[in-house]
Amino acid sequence: MILIIDDDAAVRSSLTFLLKRAGFEPEAVPGPEEALAVVRRMVPQLILMDMNFTLTTTGEEGIQLLKQVKIFQPDVPVILMTAWGSISLAVQGMQAGAFDFVTKPWNNLVLLKSIRTAIELSEQKKELETPLNRLDADNKFHFDKIIGQSAPLMDVLGTVSRIAPTNASVLITGESGTGKELIAEAIHTNSPRAKEPFVKVNLGGLSQSLFESEMFGHKKGAFTDAYIDRTGRFEMANKGTIFLDEIGDLELSCQVKLLRVLQDQTFEVLGDSRPRKVDIRVVSATNRNLREMVAERMFREDLFYRINLITVHLPALRDRKDDIPLLARYFADKQSEINGLPTVRFSSEALTFLQKLPYPGNIRELKNLVERTILVSGKAVLEASDFEGQCLHTTLSAKAEGAPSFEGLTLDELEKQTILQALKTHAGNLSHAAMALGISRAALYRRLEKYDIPVDK
Repeated sequence: MILIIDDDAAVRSSLTFLLKRAGFEPEAVPGPEEALAVVRRMVPQLILMDMNFTLTTTGEEGIQLLKQVKIFQPDVPVILMTAWGSISLAVQGMQAGAFDFVTKPWNNLVLLKSIRTAIELSEQKKELETPLNRLDADNKFHFDKIIGQSAPLMDVLGTVSRIAPTNASVLITGESGTGKELIAEAIHTNSPRAKEPFVKVNLGGLSQSLFESEMFGHKKGAFTDAYIDRTGRFEMANKGTIFLDEIGDLELSCQVKLLRVLQDQTFEVLGDSRPRKVDIRVVSATNRNLREMVAERMFREDLFYRINLITVHLPALRDRKDDIPLLARYFADKQSEINGLPTVRFSSEALTFLQKLPYPGNIRELKNLVERTILVSGKAVLEASDFEGQCLHTTLSAKAEGAPSFEGLTLDELEKQTILQALKTHAGNLSHAAMALGISRAALYRRLEKYDIPVDK
């Protein structure tokens, strides 16, 4: 199968007709999202890829998509196509792994010759491979800290196993509490940088005034309170991986400074004008929609492309319910171990009850609920009623019992009611409510704004 990627329907139709007449089996898609879905599930013989889609005519989108495709299908030959041909763009494409570069309008005979040559060379390369050259992925990758076996989680780990050995920048998306930090650690642990530092930075907690000092470091005397030299996070992460958590909360002024470092991996320590070079892999995470933020000019487009060569989206806990019993047992065993308590078991009704909750706080919320119930109940076998007694979600408890008044509520309405109940239970104390919900205070503030919930600050 030859995969055609072009946003122009006329081009897709023309290439499909040409390839069918030449004896090939073409499949055409309009853009990067559909193309990545194809290369994740099958291996094309060759890819014909446009260089521009919806945003620009610079070819940047095509170069980015080429790099993404090469992560998932490194051995598939790619021929780039563009109406905005230039020597510099051709060089960029070839450096990124393209087999050839064709400008529009193309010559049919020349294009078919290039396609056949690329496929022949690719097949010859495969014939030269021996079984000893192929790695057994099952034995190579380790995900010891990640609990679960549901299909959505396995899809995520499959992607991680393919991208971990590379130096590709990764953007991890998903709701608060879904385990983005654990996935970032798994990427580092299964990479060639595993023995080097893994440095975590919560960008959501950094103010503009502290950003440069925290990230780049400072020399003694660089500003009023700089009494000693400070090593920045980028320097700490040299040769290893830096994890930029909550990158969607970073202020625009700080985004410019961050972009400069990520582009050439050099920075300047405050109070020292000598540029310093670092060798780092960048993994970022956010629970916000960065594409929407780019459209609203709240997030820089160039930084967005810099950090998300590969995107890994983590499913919400409600979308991987098969993992809830495994997670609940894991948290219970850890709690018993930490506090020297006897092993705790769950009744089948208790596990069924837990699987019916929507968990706006995701895994963090489940962990808090299990630990709180164990400590308060003091029982060796936990029943559904034990969790109902500790569950802040009165409306959710009604759902678990099948009360008809709960029917018809949307997920947003469920989340809003859950937050309102938590605020009521904790008398408006935001820190306590956030902790009980299993989300950060910053995440709670975003939800209060989203649902227009007034609070006393």
